[in-house]
Amino acid sequence: MTDFPRLMHTALDTTDARGLADFYCELLGLHCRPGDERPATGPDDADWIVLLDADDVRRLAVQQVDELARSTWPSHEVPMQLHVDYAVPTLAELERHRDRALALGATVLLDRTADDGEPLVVLGDPAGHPFCLLVAP
Repeated sequence: MTDFPRLMHTALDTTDARGLADFYCELLGLHCRPGDERPATGPDDADWIVLLDADDVRRLAVQQVDELARSTWPSHEVPMQLHVDYAVPTLAELERHRDRALALGATVLLDRTADDGEPLVVLGDPAGHPFCLLVAP
């Protein structure tokens, strides 16, 4: 018995489950849960994909939805709703991973890489979910 619930994974809605799963697999070095890695052959095949790390620990899941209002952050018309922070050890690594994310289809929403206190960049994944890359110990 544990004293607290543990994070199983973070689930993200998307109108392209396979595409978003591929994005996060490439960006974070994850892989699909056995059975989830196959290409979708019908409308229900890619409705829930679980992404695992190298130790087969669940990290993310993506869920197919028919419609999704893209976040307009930093405007509050359609709020961020959820975001995930990913830490990297140095500014050079922050820049490297930002460039990788952009090449994979992310967009820059906010760039504070010149901030001496906490360099970070807020990116939108291909479905528009904001996520942060920041320098942290």
